[in-house]
Amino acid sequence: MSAEPMSGAEIVIKSLVDQGVDVVFGYPGGAVLPIYDALFKQNALRHVLVRHEQGAVHAAEGYARSTGRVGVVLVTSGPGATNAVTGLTDALMDSVPVVCLTGQVPTHLIGNDAFQEADTTGITRPCTKHNYLVKNVCELAKTLHEAFYVARIGRPGPVVVDLPKDVLFAPGPYCAPEEVRHKSYRPQLRPDPARVSEAVEMIRSAKRPLFYGGGGLVNSGLEACARFAELVRLTDAPCTLTLMGLGAFPAADPHFLGMVGMHGTYEANFAMHECDLMIAVGSRFDDRVTGRLNAFSPGSKKIHIDIDPSSINKNVRVDLPIIGDAGEALSAILAAGPATLRCKDQRVRAEWWRTIDGWRARDCLRYDRKRRDLINTPLSDFMH
Repeated sequence: MSAEPMSGAEIVIKSLVDQGVDVVFGYPGGAVLPIYDALFKQNALRHVLVRHEQGAVHAAEGYARSTGRVGVVLVTSGPGATNAVTGLTDALMDSVPVVCLTGQVPTHLIGNDAFQEADTTGITRPCTKHNYLVKNVCELAKTLHEAFYVARIGRPGPVVVDLPKDVLFAPGPYCAPEEVRHKSYRPQLRPDPARVSEAVEMIRSAKRPLFYGGGGLVNSGLEACARFAELVRLTDAPCTLTLMGLGAFPAADPHFLGMVGMHGTYEANFAMHECDLMIAVGSRFDDRVTGRLNAFSPGSKKIHIDIDPSSINKNVRVDLPIIGDAGEALSAILAAGPATLRCKDQRVRAEWWRTIDGWRARDCLRYDRKRRDLINTPLSDFMH
C-alpha cells in the first residue's frame, strides 16, 4: 500500500502505468474530467482522442490484437458508456482483452435518474467477460488490477470498470499489482494428462484426421501456432482454419486446405464432412462453420481443446474435451513423440490425401476469365 493517499483519478493513472499501459483511447465527458485532469499532469500515458466511443473500443481492440497487450478505453457516463456497447460486444465475441473505464454519476445519485446516468453494469453484463462498479476509493486500485487480470487471463475478453465521479475525487490508498490476487478466477491452463494420452491414441489410430484451428490459437500466441504447425506436419494430416484463426498456419503449406465454412474452400468443407477424427483447437464451432448441426461432420470423432470450459459441448457434442491453454495442450500431445503420433497405416493416410487432392483439383477459387469477358460483353453483341 502507498504511504500517502492519492485521489481516485491519480490511482487510476498509477494503476494503468503499473499495468504497462502506454496508450488510452477515449472521449472526454463531465464524469471523467478528474481522470483527464490527471492525464494532463503526466507523460507516461498517451491519450488518443476518438470521434465516437464505439470507435474507441474498436481502436483498443486493434491495439490489443497488434501488440498482445490489453487495450484500454476511457469514456464518460450515460451516452458515453452506452455508445461503447457495440465495441464491447465485438471484443467479447472475438475474445479480445480490453479494459473499459466508464464514468458514472456520484454514488449518492445512483438510482435517481441523474443527468447522464445509466445502469452501466446492468447494460454491459451480457457483453463483457466481467464488470465492476467501484463505490469505495479504498477498493479502486485492487479492482483495476483485477480487471486487467480477468481481461487477459484464460479466454481474453472485455472488462468494464464503472467509476462514480465522487470516487475519482476522494483520497485513498494505492496498492501495486503484485499485492492483488483474485479470489476465485483461476483458469485451468494445463491439460489433464489422462485426456492428453487419450488424444494421442485417437490421433495415431485415425485414418482420415483433420486439424481445425480457431482464434484461440492466435490468442494463445506464436508458440501455440508453432506447436500446431509442428503437430500437423508430424502427423501428415490436413488442417483448416476459421476466419479468426487465419494466420495461425502458413497458407502456402500443402497441409493447409484453406478456410472452412460457408466462405471457405470446397476441399476444406468436404474434408470436414468426411474426416473420421476432428481435432478442434481454440475454435467455437460457429454457425458459419457448422451449418446444420445435425449434418455437421456426422461420421467423425471429435477432440476439442479450449481454455474456456463453457465452449465445450456448447454447439457440437465432442468425444474428448481437453480444457487448457492451446499451447500447453499441443506441447503435451507433442511430448508423446513422433513414433507414437504417426499414423499406424501410412497407406490409409496416402488414400486420404488422394481423396483430398481430388477435391483440390476443382480449384474452387479459380477466377474464370472467359466468364468475366462474357459478363462484360455488351448485350447488343448477342443480338446479331
